[in-house]
Amino acid sequence: MHTARGGSILDQNVRERAEALLQQQQFRLWKQTDQLFALLLAMQWVAGICMALWVSPRAWEGLDSHIHPHVWEAIFLGGVIAAFPIALVFLRPARTSTRMVISAAQACHSAMLIHLSGGRIETHFHVFGSLAFLSFYRDWRALIPATVVVALDHALRGMFWPQSVFGVLAASPWRWLEHAGWVIFEDICLIWACVRGAHEMRVLALRQAELEVSNNRVEAEVARQTQRLESVTQELVSTARRAGMAEVATGVLHNVGNVLNSVNVSAALVVQKLKNSEMPNLVKAGEMLRSNNDRLAQFLTNDERGKHLSSYLIEAAQCLGQEQTELLGELEGITNGLSHLKQIVGAQQQHAKNETLRERVTPVDLFEQAIAMDLGTASGEQLQIVRDFEDIGPSALDKHKGLQILINLLSNARKSVIAHQAAAKQIVVCTRIIQSPQGQMLRFQVRDNGVGIAAANLARIFSHGFTTDRNGHGFGLHSAANAAREMGGDLSVTSDGIGQGATFNLDLPLSNVTAAEEMMMQRGRTEAWQ
Repeated sequence: MHTARGGSILDQNVRERAEALLQQQQFRLWKQTDQLFALLLAMQWVAGICMALWVSPRAWEGLDSHIHPHVWEAIFLGGVIAAFPIALVFLRPARTSTRMVISAAQACHSAMLIHLSGGRIETHFHVFGSLAFLSFYRDWRALIPATVVVALDHALRGMFWPQSVFGVLAASPWRWLEHAGWVIFEDICLIWACVRGAHEMRVLALRQAELEVSNNRVEAEVARQTQRLESVTQELVSTARRAGMAEVATGVLHNVGNVLNSVNVSAALVVQKLKNSEMPNLVKAGEMLRSNNDRLAQFLTNDERGKHLSSYLIEAAQCLGQEQTELLGELEGITNGLSHLKQIVGAQQQHAKNETLRERVTPVDLFEQAIAMDLGTASGEQLQIVRDFEDIGPSALDKHKGLQILINLLSNARKSVIAHQAAAKQIVVCTRIIQSPQGQMLRFQVRDNGVGIAAANLARIFSHGFTTDRNGHGFGLHSAANAAREMGGDLSVTSDGIGQGATFNLDLPLSNVTAAEEMMMQRGRTEAWQ
């Protein structure tokens, strides 16, 4: 029912719009035709005067002559016939009454021209031409006044003055019926044409109304869909922003996870060393000395335990010294890891402000620090670290972003060679200065003889979420590539295939550090720490 009601309302709207369009078209047609007849009536008036002057300009009475009455009829009668309808064209355009007056006036002009020509048969065709012009209105009612005027004119003048209408002194009183018959025959044809033309106008108006209604519906639907699209676009932008924030957070957490893994391994080693420490035995030795304090000399010289106590204390002291050194090394690694964690957080805060913490860094030192934080905890895995470093001076770069990237690369290389289970587990680290279209670049290279990368995966290796590791998440290399681009560099990879190892190249712009830049870097590091 709702659909039927909606369709009914739509049909009513179409009909109303079609009626309005039809009225507009009819008004425009009638007005233009009115203007055409105004011009035609004026031209016929002038033509009638010219005909009167050409056919019989003067009348003679013996030797005297004067202007023929036809001339005065053409001037004054023709002017009266044309003036009133022309005035109505400008005062009441497109009115039914105006059309009727024009129709009658046009027939009167035909009658006057027939009279001025002396009833010549050629001028009778002016009647048929007038009716044809009146059909331009596409209103069959406009033919009626002209037909009535022509019939009455031919009937009356045929009876009382046949010479002015038929060109003969005497004519049959029914001859006007012959002329009226031809006029009616033309009327029938023209009426059919007018009705057909009016019907076509109505059909065109209906189609235009349907098209307009359809266009309005389409425009409304487009506007609705556009609004919906804008809403979806805003939602997508919001989703993309949240996804970007999640991606950044994931990258940060991945880097933090790498560092925490190193810190966790170092802390585990510290705990293990403390559990295996000689400190409990040293405590027992102290208790032994305290219990024999009153006979200490006899205990040290005569008791078997006392005789070995001095040598034990010397060995324990040496073991504790070595243990202290190892623990200090591990604690220093933990301290560096925690410091790096703080720098990661600080760098991320600076990144949110669109700032970069550049500082003076020696490439070899940066690589060694990354090796110490990642590969330094893999001493039990029998990895061979091959160093191939060029002597390169300090360069200005974001140290901690570079450190994050290198730790990711070294961590992936370590996992790759362990998974490959090769006889010689080897990782080669290199630093080089290379030439590129952007100028001199500082290259950090990590090359391993691990499981390698399939050719099909090389193009996707840096994509977010892509990984070949069952336990991986696909965040590390993606965040590393993003960090490299943020530093103005590039991260690339090559591999000969599965089982052939892989080579990762981190290329960063090589730049020297001025004293002013060093001060700004120091200030930036201070603000980041704060």
